[in-house]
Amino acid sequence: MSVANGPKLTFAEFEKIFNETKNWSEFSAENLERGSLNYITSEVVIQAAKQVQTGRVVRMSLSWNTASAIDNPSPALHYMTEIGDKETPEPTCNKDFIGVDFHGKAVSHFDAFTHIAFKDTLYGGKISSQVVHSYGSDWGTVDKLGAIVTRGVLLDAARLKGLDWIEPGTAIMAQDILDAEAKFGFKISKGDAVLLRSGHFNKREKDGFWDPHNLSAGFHVEVMQLLKERKVSVIGADGDSDVRPSPVEGVGSPIHVLALPALGIPLLDNLHLEKLGLACEQENRWTFQFVLAPLNIPGGTGSPVDPIAVF
Repeated sequence: MSVANGPKLTFAEFEKIFNETKNWSEFSAENLERGSLNYITSEVVIQAAKQVQTGRVVRMSLSWNTASAIDNPSPALHYMTEIGDKETPEPTCNKDFIGVDFHGKAVSHFDAFTHIAFKDTLYGGKISSQVVHSYGSDWGTVDKLGAIVTRGVLLDAARLKGLDWIEPGTAIMAQDILDAEAKFGFKISKGDAVLLRSGHFNKREKDGFWDPHNLSAGFHVEVMQLLKERKVSVIGADGDSDVRPSPVEGVGSPIHVLALPALGIPLLDNLHLEKLGLACEQENRWTFQFVLAPLNIPGGTGSPVDPIAVF
């Protein structure tokens, strides 16, 4: 399959972009660990609440995925630990267990800042090998980010181009974002959660699974300057935001690098955005209240999530 993953960059060119993109000096020492979530002020939250007009609620998570496949080499676990099918005092009780290695391509999840290091460096300049241990991390962990309520924006690249999906391996460029703003009538603003719909799971449902570790639609490196200028707080996608193959020599996930260690923008991977795309089309607006509550995991690099949009 041919790919159109955008202009190629050398490692040295990317390293220069990384250094120019960092916003570490923008926040105080007390607020640095929240990164670009600092843009979500009380006023941003209040304005996001004003997005609620019809009361329509759309969830964005994949089903809990216990089936092994090339895009799910570590299936989630779910089994019963107690079944109320024997004689016991009333009431009887049913219990179950879940467990998951959630970073990957098959679980909707949230990446905290401690998840990705570039040249052993985490967001804010912390040295990964010094603060990440076998029991977790001392810096940039998911429990310190808390719940997120802000305005969500669906960047529907597939609808923009009149396609059922963007072919895996295709880069979404900065001009695509500007074109989506013009076509769908929104402008990405301070504190927004920007969600990219490529139609990934629409293609998976119709054509079957493939290995998205090596081939997926996503953002090109150049979009991060625009998202930095707009002071975006969260980025998510129905892939993992990175176009694959990577256009950067020697860097497998350049969007992850620019979002997490450079800009302190947490990422949402593997969102199911088909129902959200349909809702936006039916509501004739591509902005909504966005609500996300990661699990409170001390030392954690992220969390499984089930984000919701409220119209």
